[in-house]
Amino acid sequence: MSSLPDFAQLVHKAAPAVVSITGVRVVKGESGSARGMPDLPPGSPLGQFFKHFFGPNNPYNQPFESKERILGSGFIISPDGYIVTNRHVVVGDTELKVRLLDRHEYSAKVIGMDKRTDLALLKIDAKDLPTLPLGDSSNLQVGQWVLAIGNPFGFDYTATQGIISALSRNLPDENYVPFIQTDAAVNPGNSGGPLLNLKGQVVGVNSQIYTNSGGFMGLSFAIPINIVKDVINQIKAHGKVSYGWLGVMVQGMNQSLAQSFGLQQPTGALVARVEPGSPAAKAGFKSGDIILKFDGHPVVRSGDLPPLVGSTPVGTVVPVEILRNDKHMTLTVKIGKLSEQAMKASSEPDQGDQGHGRLGVAVETIPKDQLGPLGLKHDAVVIKSINPNGAAAQNGLQVGDIILEFNRHRITSAAELNRLVREAPAGKPIPILILRDKTPLFAAITLPK
Repeated sequence: MSSLPDFAQLVHKAAPAVVSITGVRVVKGESGSARGMPDLPPGSPLGQFFKHFFGPNNPYNQPFESKERILGSGFIISPDGYIVTNRHVVVGDTELKVRLLDRHEYSAKVIGMDKRTDLALLKIDAKDLPTLPLGDSSNLQVGQWVLAIGNPFGFDYTATQGIISALSRNLPDENYVPFIQTDAAVNPGNSGGPLLNLKGQVVGVNSQIYTNSGGFMGLSFAIPINIVKDVINQIKAHGKVSYGWLGVMVQGMNQSLAQSFGLQQPTGALVARVEPGSPAAKAGFKSGDIILKFDGHPVVRSGDLPPLVGSTPVGTVVPVEILRNDKHMTLTVKIGKLSEQAMKASSEPDQGDQGHGRLGVAVETIPKDQLGPLGLKHDAVVIKSINPNGAAAQNGLQVGDIILEFNRHRITSAAELNRLVREAPAGKPIPILILRDKTPLFAAITLPK
């Protein structure tokens, strides 16, 4: 039986290349409390008194600025002073200072930042600095020992250990980072510090914690170092980061959806919409395609796709394996450049409750003069009323949902939908595509007899 690892030598060797980062952030607002005045609700009698007594000099009407101290961590990646940290540690900061283990302190300059990955690259004017080697996050395994070093709550050079709890974690609004989840204790101030393997190599950048208390609760998340290396190289070369763009909106698969598309188990990313004029549209992608592989990499969950696409250089031609109408196909696509607008359009829709019945809804065809404002290019039907005891209501469909497809057939009239529902087999999941709040969503419907 192997003994537990001894982290003492690892900490001794790595700590000199870890830095504490401090800064000042200006907070602006309007409030009497900034001047020692009590917080008063709008329209309170005391507030009215102050307004009458002070007149135009009423402290409650005066803007104020306050300064807050920012604490964070980082690590040195080159002897000439390049430092990696989190963007949220330094964005909007002034008076940025970096302090080393030997207590030397330097003013720091922000070379570049990337909002999508929450990474930043700093530079200090120094030479012959200690550095940390960068590892390979593609080789990580759940259960592997890791070490975090940082500046939690200002207690600098705090070392904590744990294991990798999970890989490729997707967090809300973080589509382009497959996070490393660990149980190493990480707290405010650890942000930007290194996550190390037992070889002393950086395998991640500590970035976020999941907490209800403001402190550590056993869930911390780090940005994989392979993503960090790509971002830092782009910042050094171009001052900014570019991401690949496919141009599809995808959603996850559940068991019912998988069966409705002829799959034995949920896998892949289901294409809910293809952006007009996008690389995907030019390559022939269609709504209802299930993406199984991207450039040879398996797509097991919908969240696997955005990091794969985003890390692909713009202009690269890659094969994408899909399932369409129960047939495996490979499409070839030339990756485009992601813009802010394209990023919003490509985010994963909120799937809500899945399912449908036979059919428990009344629909009507949408008037042609209303198609344009709804973003529709062809006729469709809208749910006008719903049976509260029917399968549709029980499985999440709502009044106002627009039905675009039923069992992979485009719906252009109420009569067409009713015919397809009558002809559909019972007891077998059937895919339906709806539009809710201008967001396309697939559901799987099992019709009764």
